[in-house]
Amino acid sequence: MSKLFLTLLLAFPLFASAQSFVQLGERAEISVLTLGPSQEELYSAFGHSSFRVYDPDQNIDEAYNYGVFDFDQPNFYLNFAKGYLYYKLGVFDYQRFKNHYIRDNRYVHEQVLNLTPAQKQTMYNYLQRNALPEFEHYRYDYFYNNCATKIRDVTAEALAADSVKFDGSYITTNYTIRDLTDIYLKQQPWGDLGIDICLGLPMDKTAAPHEYMFLPDYVESSFAHGSIIQNGIRVPIVKEKISVNESREENPEEGLPHPLYIFGALMIIALVISFLDERNKKLSIWFDVLLFSVAGLIGILLFFLWLATDHQAAARNFNLLWAVPLHIIAIPAMITGSPRWLKSYFLGIAILSAFTLLTWPILPQRLNYMLIPVVITLGVRAFMQYRIRKRNANP
Repeated sequence: MSKLFLTLLLAFPLFASAQSFVQLGERAEISVLTLGPSQEELYSAFGHSSFRVYDPDQNIDEAYNYGVFDFDQPNFYLNFAKGYLYYKLGVFDYQRFKNHYIRDNRYVHEQVLNLTPAQKQTMYNYLQRNALPEFEHYRYDYFYNNCATKIRDVTAEALAADSVKFDGSYITTNYTIRDLTDIYLKQQPWGDLGIDICLGLPMDKTAAPHEYMFLPDYVESSFAHGSIIQNGIRVPIVKEKISVNESREENPEEGLPHPLYIFGALMIIALVISFLDERNKKLSIWFDVLLFSVAGLIGILLFFLWLATDHQAAARNFNLLWAVPLHIIAIPAMITGSPRWLKSYFLGIAILSAFTLLTWPILPQRLNYMLIPVVITLGVRAFMQYRIRKRNANP
């Protein structure tokens, strides 16, 4: 996945617009860089990919990084919220670029491409043109057009005449896109949960081999199984793999308690409050206002992501079965009085919660198991709202 190189962007870019298209020397090489994941941030947990262009004769050693964005682009925050994400190609000094990852204890693998001089020049021209201000930006997508997939697509487009081919037969798993993201977020349960809540049914399609390449590790593997035509003969596209740096094993840093602990505690509190409410024949309105307000606001966010943005992966989100936006309408009624419709409303929510729990294993979208205590909490409190309101209405 992409990495925010704001510091590098401001300090060390090599602006291609100031250059004419340079002709490479005989010893030039073009490589694919795979940069290992880091658990320090959510966006770095998937790793990163870039190109390297090295030419000792022309004193060129550049990293071409499609993972750059900055906050100064017009309407950045509005576009981000709406899903109109624009990233750009940045060109950096390779040594500084590489050392950035080494300092962060991330592995750096270099695959030197097996290209003829003409193919190297064609690809370098493509990269130089992409780095010009009028062409440097591209429409970003988390899974289909990111810093990793650009490596695949740029190579295939630049060398189209030489029929680049990535043989995906080495992939024998049937992972969905959600499965693939989960693999990289085992140490970040809160990040994993957030992604699972915000992204909907499109995440649960079985990924085709080329779709695995939204992850840098699979870009590396696919290039290792790739080929190109040279002089009418198909040859491997990777000439040599170099391990520039290998990461050291580190103990994961302690963060927030696991979501299951938090949500489990919430469920126990809800059960205790429900027991007391049943005994006292009186609702704990304050607890339900907080609980259903949070669920309702999450539902509004999911509804917005689905229908009001261009985040394609957020469509058709089954988390709306428990994060019901209509809760926001019920909250003022709970606070100001006791409309009769609230009894029927919460009966419906209790039934919906029970339905969600019973169908959890067979829903088209795989909901995160860490949410089960949350749904139980919502269902129990909705049933208590119904039960006590019904009793109070019929003394």
